[in-house]
Amino acid sequence: MLSRRLLRIKVIKALYAHFKSESDSLIVSEKNLLFSIDKTYRLYHLLLYLIVDVQRYAEHRIELGRKKMLPTQEDLHPNLKFVNNRAVLQIAGSDKLLDYLTAQKLGWTNYPELIKKIYNNLIQRDYYQSYMKNGKNDYVDDARVAAEFFIQELEDLEALADVVEEQSIFWADDIGFALIMAVKTLQDMRASQADIPILPKFRQDEDRQFAIELFRRALVNNEEYFQYIDSYTQNWDLERIAYMDRIIMLATIAELVNFPTIPVKVTLDEYIEIAKYYSTPASSTFINGVLDKIVEALKNDGKIRKEGRGLVE
Repeated sequence: MLSRRLLRIKVIKALYAHFKSESDSLIVSEKNLLFSIDKTYRLYHLLLYLIVDVQRYAEHRIELGRKKMLPTQEDLHPNLKFVNNRAVLQIAGSDKLLDYLTAQKLGWTNYPELIKKIYNNLIQRDYYQSYMKNGKNDYVDDARVAAEFFIQELEDLEALADVVEEQSIFWADDIGFALIMAVKTLQDMRASQADIPILPKFRQDEDRQFAIELFRRALVNNEEYFQYIDSYTQNWDLERIAYMDRIIMLATIAELVNFPTIPVKVTLDEYIEIAKYYSTPASSTFINGVLDKIVEALKNDGKIRKEGRGLVE
């Protein structure tokens, strides 16, 4: 399931693209937002299947070893634990996953060098070597090492990031989110299941509507919300304020004003955290200071009205 943080990031990027392109079509920009969200869900499926191709490469290596003119004892009696990993075989046999990948024309066939690199990295890892030697023969151990594969091998792998971005510009910065979903899938898997539990795109319909409504409210009310931002950045050289900072604060105000069940602290914490990764090094501190003043002004103006869960401080 795509997290609320990812949805906020997608909205911020869509707002940034809308204003920078000087687009006058909310409908087109909203379609681009939803397309970007859908692309992340596709990436989740694609990355989940990556371990299958790595397993098949390992099996291919074993077959080549057996066919050598002078095979070694290791070639003739290879350790088959990884190629027989039941969790990975379960992913490989998932009708739901395979149907989705086929429909979306997704796969790793065109990237054999990436598969080879990931495998060569994997076999050098302590956790993998321990798994191959530990003598256990149970599904839990298989699922554990498969989850470890996604955690340890992929998030910071530059070669994977290059391939992913080559396939879609919408996937920039999405690998971490998609990997979290892949690990969650493995944690939910059981040996007795007929098919793997593919996560839904949204936890509930409310999340999809959250992204759409946040985007619309920020765009429709941008002049009013930018006035608040400008009022509390008067002592700053506007040309030196990162444009992304202004967009982040715009989205923050839109959420503060239009989502009464989301606590103020939750909203502020989320966008300040996002600013650490998507703007300048000093942005989170700057945004935090400006938003504190804006929140007080919005409350005084009666713009922030919280109810239910939103009353929690």
